[in-house]
Amino acid sequence: LPNVLSKEEVKAILEAHSNLKHKMMLSLIYSCGLRCGELLALQPVHIDSKRNIVLLKNAKGKKDRIAPLSLKILSMLRNYYLTYKPKIYLFEGQEQGKQYDARSLQIVLKQALVKANIYKPVTLHWLRHSYATHLLESGTDLRYIQELLGHNSSKTTEIYTHVSTKSIQQIKS
Repeated sequence: LPNVLSKEEVKAILEAHSNLKHKMMLSLIYSCGLRCGELLALQPVHIDSKRNIVLLKNAKGKKDRIAPLSLKILSMLRNYYLTYKPKIYLFEGQEQGKQYDARSLQIVLKQALVKANIYKPVTLHWLRHSYATHLLESGTDLRYIQELLGHNSSKTTEIYTHVSTKSIQQIKS
């Protein structure tokens, strides 16, 4: 079963960093259900602010897909872009034009967990799992979640029905 964080835990993680780039990367992973590699491969041209979407090119399985972009995240992205002025990749490392390092992003998450007082062995992929589960719990159709996550098989997406607490909470003990 996928590991899932509560909405409160996700909020604490996303608010933990004061560094705009760190906050932006973690927020984008959660709010769009991205894989780590998908986030790091993003380029400024992949943000379609007119349609409020993120274009994911050559994602897992060499497939392209889109993810919705909330107005709050879009506003954060605009602020981030003006501050950092990325050239090639949306999130560049120490060297301009070079992709941000995946290990560094994992460290950013670990720092956020410490600041948020969360003592679970959380990984970046947990944010993706949490995104899917929270969508399901708020009534989003499983078929749409499958599309958003880029799953070939509905079976892969159905694992989220096993961790969703929505139905379980309705059972009287």
